[in-house]
Amino acid sequence: MENKKTIDQNSGETVAREENTEQGIENKEQGIENKEEKEDVKKKEKKEDVKKKEKKEDVKKEEKKEDVKKEEKKEDVKKEEKKEDVKKEEKKEDVKEEEKKEKEEEEEAFEEYTPEELISRLEELVQEEDIHTIKTKLALIKVAFLKILKEEKQASMDKFLEEGGVKEDYKPEENILEPRFNKAFEIYRKNKARYNERQEKLKLENLDKKKEILEKLKELISSEETLKKTYDEFRVLQAEWKEIGMVPSGEVSNLWQNYHFLVEKFFDKVKISRELRDLDLKKNLELKVKLCEKAEELLLETSIIKSFKQLQEYHKEWKEMGPVPQEQSDEIWERFKTATDKINERRREHYGQLQEDQEKNLLDKTGLCEQAEELLTIIPDAMKGWQEQTNKMNELFKVWRSIGRAPKKSNTEIWGRFKSSMNSFFANRKEFLDSIKQEQLNNYNMKVDLCVEAEILKDSTDWKQTTQQLIRLQQDWKKIGPVPRKHSDKIWKRFRAACDNFFNNKSSHFSGIHDNENENLAKKQELIAKLKTHKFENDKSKNLDILKNFQREWLEIGYVPMKDKETVQKEFREAIDANLDKLKISSAELSSASYQTRMEAVKGSPDAERVYRKEISFLSAKINKLRDDVNLWENNLGFFANSKKADILKQEFEQKIDKAKQDLAAMEVKVKYLRRMSAE
Repeated sequence: MENKKTIDQNSGETVAREENTEQGIENKEQGIENKEEKEDVKKKEKKEDVKKKEKKEDVKKEEKKEDVKKEEKKEDVKKEEKKEDVKKEEKKEDVKEEEKKEKEEEEEAFEEYTPEELISRLEELVQEEDIHTIKTKLALIKVAFLKILKEEKQASMDKFLEEGGVKEDYKPEENILEPRFNKAFEIYRKNKARYNERQEKLKLENLDKKKEILEKLKELISSEETLKKTYDEFRVLQAEWKEIGMVPSGEVSNLWQNYHFLVEKFFDKVKISRELRDLDLKKNLELKVKLCEKAEELLLETSIIKSFKQLQEYHKEWKEMGPVPQEQSDEIWERFKTATDKINERRREHYGQLQEDQEKNLLDKTGLCEQAEELLTIIPDAMKGWQEQTNKMNELFKVWRSIGRAPKKSNTEIWGRFKSSMNSFFANRKEFLDSIKQEQLNNYNMKVDLCVEAEILKDSTDWKQTTQQLIRLQQDWKKIGPVPRKHSDKIWKRFRAACDNFFNNKSSHFSGIHDNENENLAKKQELIAKLKTHKFENDKSKNLDILKNFQREWLEIGYVPMKDKETVQKEFREAIDANLDKLKISSAELSSASYQTRMEAVKGSPDAERVYRKEISFLSAKINKLRDDVNLWENNLGFFANSKKADILKQEFEQKIDKAKQDLAAMEVKVKYLRRMSAE
């Protein structure tokens, strides 16, 4: 422009000539410029239209992106829910496994309880109000108790059948503990009925609560409130839904379908802003970090079981928390999973060690079984030996109870083996004690018989024979074994009193009797001569009375000098036997007649009634014992085998039985005679 101005100043004329030309040119240029401006406006309008179209396209793309993000969000939610479901199933399996192991431990423990311990535990448990926590234990107690009852009843029936009973006639005896068991179990049934009634009522209340939440969700979906407020209310309703307990089983499926439908509708309706979403994800991240720290602290817990159970609670909390930012999701999960794996590894090592311990326990218990079985091979024949064996068996059982459980597959079997040995041992011991008790009772009865015999003889004046009889009774007394302790002192004092009474009388009698012995010898010699020369008649009964009179007179004569006693007694016996042969009279007939003569001599004495009573008691006791012996001998005959040696022994038993029956008949005749004499 400066160059142009300089040129114009130097050549003014030239400029003036050119002004018209320039003005024309400017007019043309102005027209061109107007035209160009119009063209520019059109171009700008076209550009604006293009920009508007591009902007619309961008808006559509953004909306599509939002829709994609929304779908991705739904997919994320579904994935999270699937993960939560998988984790819930994993937790259920873990809990089931734990409950199974706890149940197995309880079951094995109850099998070793006695019936009294089972019922005491049952009575304790039924007092608890929470039926859910005790029902498994009660079921195990019931199984263990009924098993014991069944074994006892089977053993009772087997014993009944072994003793010759018929199965149809068997009537089992009621166990004294069974009413107590039924009473306790009835308490449980009533408590359970009340518990179930409360649970059903609670389920109906929970159903109403969940229906109410569904209605609130519907209202929330229709609400025009801000996103923040709506989302907060939604989270509150979700928490309330999770806190509500069980509902009737028929309503579960329908409730969950309605709930999930409304949740999906809520996410469709409410467009949660990215900032709010990020805030929620950040909050969840903070909670999960804290949960990781808690899980890591469990590694310091000394109790494996406690740490594992607490870990399950943490997993439950983890599953209830929402998602975290995607870029940190894997990292935080790996951290939590690492702590979980370490705790699970400790638990596996614990149960591995437990398995090793149980295998060792199995070996220890097998050794105890072998020792118990070895004890069964030793059968003591005295009470002292049985007491020593019982102490050993009780010590084995004490050691058994101090040892832990064996592996599950072997625990029941090894316990059955040891229990079988214990049962066999104590059955053998009971059999021995029963035999000892029966033997002592039999010994007592035998000593009572000796007392009766001694009491019958205590007032006798047949000094020699009675002395021999009492000495024999004393020797028999020593041969008889012990009697029940409660009778021991009393029965001995009774026997000794009878013996002392006789020997005191004998001592008093012989203090001045020797002066008459020579005179008595002459009387007996005279009686023998008279017996030898006596003329008997043909009447057997009269002849028997005559012989009885001779014997009575012989007995009435007192003692003779000791040096002549055997000779004169033998001579009198030979004279009697000679007349018996000549008169064809049996010694049994004479013995019976002699017995009657002796009893008739007592009839006039002041204590005749007492003597008869004692003699009847003595004979009755002997009759009862002899009858029992005969029954036993006859029963034993059936057990002899067919052999030469057995036939000889059987023949001896038959002769013994025949002799015993003859003695029974003779004693029964004496008893009838004594009763008749006593009645007169």
